[in-house]
Amino acid sequence: MMVFITSCDKFSFTKNKKIDVLDTIVDFSSVDTFPSFNVCDAILDKEEKAACFRATIHKKIGEELQKHQLTIKDSIDEIIYVDLIINANGNFILDTIKSSERIKTELPQLDSLLKASLLNIPKVYPAIKRGIPVTTKYKLPIRIQLTD
Repeated sequence: MMVFITSCDKFSFTKNKKIDVLDTIVDFSSVDTFPSFNVCDAILDKEEKAACFRATIHKKIGEELQKHQLTIKDSIDEIIYVDLIINANGNFILDTIKSSERIKTELPQLDSLLKASLLNIPKVYPAIKRGIPVTTKYKLPIRIQLTD
């Protein structure tokens, strides 16, 4: 009589199955490894590598823009925002440029100069997410400082 009163959950009627749980939740707002130039490749810290990438891209774009002689009517000291896409192959694609109306009227050729500058920037190692190269988008502030 005592055997029938005990609960059935004490008995295991199924075999112990080892089930591997796969992590299917992917955070698309971050990457495991940021894009990298050759000069940043030896840096191991994730944040330092991202800072190196940003500093290098600013330097390279600045060097390319300074090769061109820009003429203006009045002095300009403004920040424009350039949205860059770095595809899984490590190529740069100019997405959008956000600038003031003054920049657009004073420097109408700035868009084409930025596109040409990106063509001369060396290829980068793309960002990595779970061991796979992925496309990333960056918003880069660029200061345009010109005197007449």
